[in-house]
Amino acid sequence: MALFCARPCMKRLSLASKAFGSRFAFSGLSSSRISDTRTSNEACICNKAFTIVYTAAELSSDSEAIKSTSKRLPQMQYQGNGNNGMMQGEEIYMQQEEEWEREGLLDPAWEKQQRKTFTAWCNSHLRKAGTQIDNIEEDFQNGLKLMLLLEVLSGEQLPKPDRGKMRFHKIANVNKALDFIASKGVRLVSIGAEEIVDGNVKMTLGMIWTIILRFAIQDISVDEMTAKDGLLLWCQRKTAPYKNVNVQNFHTNWKDGLAFCALIHRHRPDLLDYSKLSKANPLANLNLAFDIAEKYLDIPRMLDAEDMVDMVRPDEHSIMTYVSCFYHAFQGQNQAESAANRVSKALAGRQGNDDLENEYDRLASDLLGWIQRTTPWLENRVTDNTLPGARKKLDEFRTYRTQHKPPRVGQKGQLETAFNTLQTKLRLNNRPPYMPKEGRMVSDIANAWKNLDNAERGFEDWLLSEMMRLERLDRLAQKFKRKADIHEEWSKGKDELLSRNDYRNATLSEVKALKRKHGAFESDLAVHQERVEQLAAIAEELNKLGYHDSPAINSRCQRICSSWDRLGVLTTQRRQGIDEVEKILERVDTLHLDFAKRVTPFNNWLDGAREDLVDMFIVHSIEATQGLINDHEQFKSTLIEADKEYRLLVGIFQEVQRFAQQHNIPGALENPYSSSSAQEITNKWNEVRQLVPRRDQALQQEMMRQQQNERIRRTFAEKANVVGPWIEKQLDIVSSIGMGVHKSLEEALKKLIACRTAVEAFRPHIDELEQYRQAEQEAIILENKYTKYSMETLRVGWEQLLTSINRNINEVENQILTRDSKGITSEQLNEFRLSFNHFDKNRSGRLTPEEFKACLLSLGHNVRNDKQGESQFLKIMSSVDPNMSGYVKFDSFLDYLTRQAAGTDSADSLIESFRVLAQDRPFITPEDLRRELPPDQAEYCIRKMQPYRLPGAPPNALDYASFAGTLYQF
Repeated sequence: MALFCARPCMKRLSLASKAFGSRFAFSGLSSSRISDTRTSNEACICNKAFTIVYTAAELSSDSEAIKSTSKRLPQMQYQGNGNNGMMQGEEIYMQQEEEWEREGLLDPAWEKQQRKTFTAWCNSHLRKAGTQIDNIEEDFQNGLKLMLLLEVLSGEQLPKPDRGKMRFHKIANVNKALDFIASKGVRLVSIGAEEIVDGNVKMTLGMIWTIILRFAIQDISVDEMTAKDGLLLWCQRKTAPYKNVNVQNFHTNWKDGLAFCALIHRHRPDLLDYSKLSKANPLANLNLAFDIAEKYLDIPRMLDAEDMVDMVRPDEHSIMTYVSCFYHAFQGQNQAESAANRVSKALAGRQGNDDLENEYDRLASDLLGWIQRTTPWLENRVTDNTLPGARKKLDEFRTYRTQHKPPRVGQKGQLETAFNTLQTKLRLNNRPPYMPKEGRMVSDIANAWKNLDNAERGFEDWLLSEMMRLERLDRLAQKFKRKADIHEEWSKGKDELLSRNDYRNATLSEVKALKRKHGAFESDLAVHQERVEQLAAIAEELNKLGYHDSPAINSRCQRICSSWDRLGVLTTQRRQGIDEVEKILERVDTLHLDFAKRVTPFNNWLDGAREDLVDMFIVHSIEATQGLINDHEQFKSTLIEADKEYRLLVGIFQEVQRFAQQHNIPGALENPYSSSSAQEITNKWNEVRQLVPRRDQALQQEMMRQQQNERIRRTFAEKANVVGPWIEKQLDIVSSIGMGVHKSLEEALKKLIACRTAVEAFRPHIDELEQYRQAEQEAIILENKYTKYSMETLRVGWEQLLTSINRNINEVENQILTRDSKGITSEQLNEFRLSFNHFDKNRSGRLTPEEFKACLLSLGHNVRNDKQGESQFLKIMSSVDPNMSGYVKFDSFLDYLTRQAAGTDSADSLIESFRVLAQDRPFITPEDLRRELPPDQAEYCIRKMQPYRLPGAPPNALDYASFAGTLYQF
């Protein structure tokens, strides 16, 4: 770069040539034609140029042009040329300046400003060697302090200086300094040792500016911009948030002092309060910034505030020199800031993954807790042994199936989606796979869900069977009660009757009558023996089936059996008593005897008919109901003969009445051979006749119920036969989309989302089926011969369809994420899919290790078939199957094929960033983290990092290296 340039001279020469109507080709005076020497050649070139200009000016009588040109011409161009092409860059920059700016290059105010700035800059470095300069053009004349300055700046030792005081000694020392500058890749144009030794101010300032460029500005680099552009970009970024500051150059934008104050406040906000500064008070702003820089930042005052305010355009090089001191003063802080940004970026991803891990852990804990609470309830196949209790449990199961489980199915899919997305993000960023807490792996949840399904499977059928059992128990209990009522009604008063001694005072006819009556009773007693045995058998069956009120049944049965035993004893005793009297009393009443013989079997038939006509029936089909109707019709066919028998008995009774009236026999109407009267038989017969149509009605109602059940079966079957194939078809469609090859993943995702929309729209059909199934349950319908689809099968298929859609959507989204982050084309993706599908023979969406190895070989991967190759393949399997599930899914397969081609950040880069924040220490403290990182990230690191235990570390030291290792795969 150059401070002084010969181009103004060329402009004057051009103006002079135009005045004479002549054209002078001064391109030969450009910097490219000036050789890099420090001899008198420059003076010769200058003198020739000056002669031409002077002659032209003299011919034009333009004395002012001569004066101006003669003043400017000796200021030869000089510039440095480092490794980054500083000369060319500065030359371009100088060409872009306005004409008035180039005209002002030798403004005395600029020279004054440069003298002060460059002197202060040199002293800021020379003081490290215990010396300083007072007059910049005089103190460098002998070359000694110039060499010392270069040694301080470079940290290198220059050749030993000449200690003589002669002019040639001084020139030799200055040449040693200039040679050292040239050795650093800087081109010194038109700057010779003689000008420096002679105290040429312009050349001396130009030389110092070249040194400043090389050692203070050239190495500044911001976002691939270097030197001046890099320094300007750094200033713009640091001052961007501040009001009234807009840094676009190194001259006018700094006049009000706010830019200097903004730089200080950005890095050291404790040194000034920027909000109190005013653009209207530039002098105070400049002095405040210069004083703080000198007092707290060790930057000497290189500029005068008054000069800055008074000058229309302050000297650019002076301000650049001063600002570069700020850059270097804050350089360490800049490095820490960059390191903090790198750490913050890495932690942001880790924290986001932590959020996903926490969400997975929360969902997994909640879902597993619900499964663990629900499974024992489904495994508990015990009711309170009552029909209302069983019905309540069925209602609870129905609520579980329709309200409680469906959200959990969605939660399970959400859990799998969160896990797959997290693993994909970790793989894409070269992070270790997430391993859930013990017992909360996806496989653990799948096993728990499988146990839940196993527990649920058959629960509904068991409960309906239990309801049937309890209903049968209720019917048996009612039957027991009815038979017990009949028996107790029959046995009422029999103890008292059998205990009488009436036969002892009776006549023979009365005794015989009593005997026959007793014989009839014994016959009746024998008939009731079967009834008692039936009661005992029913009670025993109720006990075996676990009837809830068995104690009451057993107690009543015991009373009946005890009473029956007493009747047997009393009957025997009475028989013995009558037999003793019978030898005395013999009289036969044929008519009564005939009645008694006929009335007993008929009476028993009536009792049986009454019992059968009111007997409860349990049927579950139209065929069984029709069988009962057929039996009843057969019974009705016997009523004609029964009516004849009834009329015969009534006729016998009427004949006894006529005989008693005719012969006036007292007590003739009393039948000594039978306790049954004609009125009793009439009442029972009328009751049987009334019960027959009631039985007809009951059977017809049962037939209607069974027909309704048949309609329910057909309705459910018709719907199930539509829903079942639809679900199977959708499963095939989803599978074909997930395993198919598409023009783009977006196309596949669009199809899957369309499938999900169609499935969601189809849900009312499932709800309708649930209503039909509820109707079946309420009707206690266990089997349906019209369809192969049970509600349980359809529920499982529906849940499988929802899970399959969500899983495939998640897989495609993860493939899109992988594709975009890895830069995979659609053609490459389809090629990978075709290869994967070729070896996925059973279309399960995953490959076994053997299939995976074969697939890699088909794609050209070299997996050797030896011990080393096997070890290599096991390492590959551990990366694509970190959970050791025993298979490889497509997203893992895709990630393995692409991640080697994509660059990622590394643990080493993160460790290096932490080392910067820790000031090169092998550990970092909580104070360091809180100072350099945002509060949430600092606390995150403090919470996650392990203590640093090596000797010499403070108690609160933290191990950042091991922490970085947890975020990356080494």
